[in-house]
Amino acid sequence: MTTPTSVALAALLLLAVPEDRPACHPDSQAGGIFAPDSSDSPVSPEQAQMLFEKMKALEGTWTGRSTKGWTEEVSLRVIAQGSVLQITSFDAHPNETMLTLVHKDLHRLVLTHYCVAKNQPRLKLSEISEDGNTAVFTFLDATNLSTRDKGHMDKVVYQFEDDDHFSSQWTWYQSGTERWLEKIFLERKR
Repeated sequence: MTTPTSVALAALLLLAVPEDRPACHPDSQAGGIFAPDSSDSPVSPEQAQMLFEKMKALEGTWTGRSTKGWTEEVSLRVIAQGSVLQITSFDAHPNETMLTLVHKDLHRLVLTHYCVAKNQPRLKLSEISEDGNTAVFTFLDATNLSTRDKGHMDKVVYQFEDDDHFSSQWTWYQSGTERWLEKIFLERKR
């Protein structure tokens, strides 16, 4: 039931929204109200897109071997009409599966790592080599992490050798200290 009070409240709400507010439609150039500010990124939108295409081309099944001697099975799969790269890792931690999703966030490239630490750090592409063969993702934010000082994966460096070989190396951040973990060399299964 419409009352004079509800009409007056609706009118006040309409007046409170500025006319120059960003559009929220997915096709909007403004990118919506949660659009990331790419002006602080040293990585251009073109570089981010190039790396995303390079990573998607790695779709397939891989074997990972760490510098600490353990092995894992890794699957890279392009999903959601080519908008997401799903990286599934099994046995990096015994009998456990972890998941990393890589996708564009308008002009930047981000990844979310679903970790056995029971948190989900989100990292953004922060550096890329001129040849596009080395890429660094650094901490942006996280879910299920009460403070940044709680243990979490904080950075990852990917190095691409060729269509059948690449490596990754992550850092673990806890109590203000970052330490590098073992390097993982991945080889495509034939």
